[in-house]
Amino acid sequence: MANRDALRAFQSRLASRLQAARTTGVAATWLAVEAGEGKFLFPLGHAGEIFPWTPPQPVPYTAPWFLGVANLRGGLYGVVQLSAFAAGGAGAPQAASEAARIQSRLVAFNELLEVNCALLVDRLAGLRGAEAFTASEPPGAEAPAWHGHLYTDAAGERWQEVNLQALSQQPQFLSIGA
Repeated sequence: MANRDALRAFQSRLASRLQAARTTGVAATWLAVEAGEGKFLFPLGHAGEIFPWTPPQPVPYTAPWFLGVANLRGGLYGVVQLSAFAAGGAGAPQAASEAARIQSRLVAFNELLEVNCALLVDRLAGLRGAEAFTASEPPGAEAPAWHGHLYTDAAGERWQEVNLQALSQQPQFLSIGA
């Protein structure tokens, strides 16, 4: 019960900080998330609402990274497992334990992108601004078009910026058929 209350308090603080960042221009630039082995940064202008884990309804004959569709606040959203998609879609998604699903979140695309899609992430890591990083490097020549800069924080952790707008227009992302 204490864990659930702490999680609710964290979500409330994060939602407040997201709203403050959008309205007051606070230096926060990204929503930091973890998915599988990767650490990702979503630009705040591209990320939409954050939902708790909602098991999607599977859709037959789709790519392994497309988990199905879910009703999120009355809207029908396609659910993509970010870690599986980022890994090139190779292999089926890992089955997560119930304890792991408690921290999982669905991050919807901003409605301005006009894509009813939510990305399954394993954990929210808070908001980040440019001051949180010690180095950055542009995407390599062979990086996917939706990759932004790669940032390194003071602890040496590497964070991949994800351009959700570019991702939402990629043929590989839009082609969910297996």
